[in-house]
Amino acid sequence: MTALRLEPFTAFGELPFSLTVEALVARLGPPNRCSRNNVELNAYDYGHCVLRFQDNGRLEEITRRAPVLQLESIAIPFSALASFVLAQDTEVFERAGFLISPAYGIAFVPGEPDWVTALARHCIPTWRAL
Repeated sequence: MTALRLEPFTAFGELPFSLTVEALVARLGPPNRCSRNNVELNAYDYGHCVLRFQDNGRLEEITRRAPVLQLESIAIPFSALASFVLAQDTEVFERAGFLISPAYGIAFVPGEPDWVTALARHCIPTWRAL
């Protein structure tokens, strides 16, 4: 199984946080579904990934399946991700069932399937405020 590479606050797999909506659609085509979530972000759902943007076009979150997450030279199976972030990130916190790691810029629900949300750095205070 190939690990999905995370460069915290920079890129998740081949999707950089510098991506615009126009560049996203040019790269992946039209999404399967567009919606607006309860925190006022515009979600572009491609089935295998969901990208959420502010109205001004700034990318906030990238959610993808990550059975194995690659962080630098370490490959972490999703089943061990909670233990890993709890041991490695002294700032980790929980909100609404999600475990949020400010050091790695991720949010995920440990007991759920292997969906991981990569966060833009400026999103961490918003998650803390929930």
